[in-house]
Amino acid sequence: MPKYDVPKFLTELLHARSPSGYEFEAQKVFDEYVKSTADEYAKDAMGNRLATLNPRGDPVLMFAGHMDELGLIVTFINKEGFLYFDTIGGHDRVMIPGRRVVIQTANGPVKGVTGKRAIHLMDEADRKKVPERHEIWIDIGAKSKKDALERVAIGDVATYDHEFELIHGSIGTARAFDNKVGAYIVGETLLRLSKQRKKLAAKIVSVATAQEEIGVRGATTAVYSVNPHIAVAIDVSHATDHPDCDNRKFGESKLGGGPLICRGPNINPKVLKGLVKAAEKAGIAYQYEADPRPTGTDARALQMGRGGVATGLVSIPLRYMHTPSEMVDLEDVEACVKLLVEYALSLEKGDYAHW
Repeated sequence: MPKYDVPKFLTELLHARSPSGYEFEAQKVFDEYVKSTADEYAKDAMGNRLATLNPRGDPVLMFAGHMDELGLIVTFINKEGFLYFDTIGGHDRVMIPGRRVVIQTANGPVKGVTGKRAIHLMDEADRKKVPERHEIWIDIGAKSKKDALERVAIGDVATYDHEFELIHGSIGTARAFDNKVGAYIVGETLLRLSKQRKKLAAKIVSVATAQEEIGVRGATTAVYSVNPHIAVAIDVSHATDHPDCDNRKFGESKLGGGPLICRGPNINPKVLKGLVKAAEKAGIAYQYEADPRPTGTDARALQMGRGGVATGLVSIPLRYMHTPSEMVDLEDVEACVKLLVEYALSLEKGDYAHW
C-alpha cells in the first residue's frame, strides 16, 4: 500500500502545541497557511483567527473549527522540585500517569514525565483506585524547587509528547485530532474556495477558534464579530465502531464512513438540508448523528450569537477522544473539506436559512 499523502498544513497543526488560552503555536501555523490567501485577515483579543474571502458577498457564511487542545497547567512546585498541575479541558485521569510531556516555558520547551506511586508500592485497595489529580506530578529531573524554578514557572502549560503518526493507509493517530482537524478543514476550505471566487455568492469567514475545550469561549466572541447569516461548526465526534461501545446508548458511526452531519435543536433545518444536498451532489458519503440538546461544540455558541444564527455542525468520526492517541481516517477529513466547498458554492444571494 502506498504511503498516504498527508497535507503539510494539517501535519503542522497536529504538531503545534496549543492548550486552551495558549494557542500560540497553532495560531502561527494558521497564519502561515491562510493569511496570504484571505482577502481580509484578523486576530482578536481571544486569540481567534478570522479569515475572510469575498468580503462583499451575501449571505455571510461562517465556518468555525477550534484549534485549542487539552493540556496541563503548573500550579505548584514542591521543595524537591516536583511539579503539580491542574487540567485544562476534560481529562480522563486514568490516562495521565506515565506520560512523557512537553512544558512550554519562556525559555523554550522542557521535557518531563507524569509520575505516581508505582504499583509495587500500593496495597490492594490503592491498586483499584483512579489516582486523584494531586496524587500525580510532573518530574523534570530537578534537584530542588530552586532548580525547577530556573526552568519552569507557575502557569506554564504542558501537553502530552505524542506526535502524529499514520497507522495504516489513511488511518492516523495523534494527541489532538480534537480539534486540529477542524481548524485545518476551515482553513483548507477557504484556500480551495479562493480558486473559485467567481462562483461564490457568499462572503466566507473561516475562523480558527480559541478556548473551545473550556467553554466555547472563542466562538462566543467571534460570532459577534462576524455576524453571520449562516454558521457551520466543524469538530470531531465519537466513532462508535469499537468494542465496548453500545450503539443503543451512543448511536452508530464509523471511522471511514464519511463526515457526521448533526441533527437536533442546535441545528437549523434549512442548513441541515443544504449540507445533505451538497454531500449528495458531490457524491460524498456521510453519516447522521443526533443530539437532543445544545451540542458540546462551538455550534452551541454560534446558534446563540446576536439575534440567533442558522447553524449546522459537521464532525469527523474519531476513536478514543481526549486520550493521548486519538484516531481518525484522514479520508473523512478530506471528504469534509469537499462537502463544505460544495455547500459554500451552493448558496445564493439572500439565502439566509430562515425557517
